[in-house]
Amino acid sequence: MTLNVYLSGEIHTNWRKEIEDGCKANGLDIAFTSAVTNHEASDAAGDLLGSEENNFWRDHKSAKVNAIRTKVLIEKCDIAVIRFGEKYKQWNAAFDAGYCAALGKPFITLHDENIIHPLKEVDAAAMAWATTSEQVIEILTYTLSNQ
Repeated sequence: MTLNVYLSGEIHTNWRKEIEDGCKANGLDIAFTSAVTNHEASDAAGDLLGSEENNFWRDHKSAKVNAIRTKVLIEKCDIAVIRFGEKYKQWNAAFDAGYCAALGKPFITLHDENIIHPLKEVDAAAMAWATTSEQVIEILTYTLSNQ
């Protein structure tokens, strides 16, 4: 059984690669998907629909084009891993968590202890909260185990 895992959230560290490499090293049958992780490309996703003078409308169009990808991939995933980093507020990640919750998709939050309080509602809806990529790998290993 191939497990489809959607990786959402923070794009400024290599957490996705850590999880993908760790799962591969453990021989897990997992297909990973993700939002666009190139910040400039994501911001420009709506530019193909025409240029905008007002940044609100540029962001609005890009958010909608990005949401096409995000919506399709979340709906197709079996599990989502949603990473919240410290450098920026990941409102998009919080939205992805809410969408997973609304669809009944199990998700794992991944973040440090120092942001427990602002994420308490998100964590309450998650099936697990992890602080390291290794913990996520262990959860995915357990999910695919035959024990």
